[in-house]
Amino acid sequence: MNMDGWNLNSTYAELPGIFYRRQKPVCVDNPVMVVFNDELARDLGLDADRLRNAADIFSGSKLPHGSKPISLAYAGYQFGHFNKLGDGRAVLLGEQTAPDGGIFDIQLKGSGITPFSRGGDGLAALQPMLREYIISEAMHYLGIPTTRSLAVVLTGEDVYRERVMPGAVLTRVASSHIRVGTFNYISMYGTTDDLQKLADYTINRHFPWLNHADDKYLHFFRETALLQASLITKWQLTGFIHGVMNTDNMAISGETIDYGPCAFMDTYDPDTVFSSIDSNGRYAYKNQPMIGAWNLSRLAESLLPLFDEQPEKAVEIANAEIENYRNEYNENLLNGMRRKIGLFNEEPEDAELITELLDFMFKNELDYTNTFRFLPYTIDNETWNKKWHTRLERQRQNQRDVIDLMTESNPAVIPRNHRVEEALAAAEGGDYNVMFNLLEALRNPFTESDIYSQPPELTACKYKTFCGT
Repeated sequence: MNMDGWNLNSTYAELPGIFYRRQKPVCVDNPVMVVFNDELARDLGLDADRLRNAADIFSGSKLPHGSKPISLAYAGYQFGHFNKLGDGRAVLLGEQTAPDGGIFDIQLKGSGITPFSRGGDGLAALQPMLREYIISEAMHYLGIPTTRSLAVVLTGEDVYRERVMPGAVLTRVASSHIRVGTFNYISMYGTTDDLQKLADYTINRHFPWLNHADDKYLHFFRETALLQASLITKWQLTGFIHGVMNTDNMAISGETIDYGPCAFMDTYDPDTVFSSIDSNGRYAYKNQPMIGAWNLSRLAESLLPLFDEQPEKAVEIANAEIENYRNEYNENLLNGMRRKIGLFNEEPEDAELITELLDFMFKNELDYTNTFRFLPYTIDNETWNKKWHTRLERQRQNQRDVIDLMTESNPAVIPRNHRVEEALAAAEGGDYNVMFNLLEALRNPFTESDIYSQPPELTACKYKTFCGT
């Protein structure tokens, strides 16, 4: 470990060459630090005071001690179609061992052309990188598993998209960058031996206790599916829409990864889509659980040779696990919704009560977050209110207990789209205070805020987000 606190290893680079390519980030002349995550740096064992102004490191112009940079190979079923991909604008600097023993990938995003760039420039613009910083930090404080952002640096160079934009590099921190798409890639282009090496590496990295289990690859798939069921449940409960749930954007670790065309719902509508390229609504809010199952099916297909030597038996095993995912998700969601409306125990009619509430919210175009936060005051429906209060009376907890449960289950502050856009526009103009104020509010999502709890004014224009590539 050096004076800055870097404690980097490169175990992924010990896998066969098909998994990655050696790649240094591109140097830039005048990098400037925009935002640095002191808290995260300290959690990683880094010296925040020394690194806070180290724009040269976080732009890629200078490698941290112990770094052996690589770009990762992976594929992805993008909108249902298989594509050969890889880190087209990202470089993995290494794996940082934190003081608590945790291991975290440190990746630069927007650091230049790689062998996987597919004709792109390998660069990133300031606004999309700040969006990822803002949304990933919001997710963290909401208690939703996520990659996190350590820094955003201006490169001092222009990036050409639909307009000229200031270039930037994001430093992303993840439990790993192993994706469903990584297994898709190795299954398609590698050997069964390569596939087994990837599975063994992933088990050692994320599920080491499975090394002592019989059928460890089946258990690996099961653990991955349970993590996805838990993650997507939390998305649904907070109204988060990922936007691009391709298999290359599903992390095996169960963390939310790649904040491109993502956003939180304001007005409740199950058909909500934010991505500018999702014209058919494949990744709409209501479809996210189903797409989770679809992606896991693609993972299962890649793992079939490790499940059983007999193809029919392997498929039978995989189908059973996908059904377990669906059951786990449905149970998680129902229990989560119970908490959001103050229910401690379970009754068979709860699902109907929740469905009636959501239907009322949809028909009356109610705000998703604030309706749950202020439920006793926002539902102008005597029939439903009577059912709800009768149901509350059939549990032993008192009114104070109910209010406390609802308060801790329903955030008051989310990264509202209009507030995020306001922060991004100000930042591109050189004013970062709007963003810093928003980030401060997002650190306390269950505390009321006069400014950040308010939904936007109604508009006829639907909110759209873009991938930023």
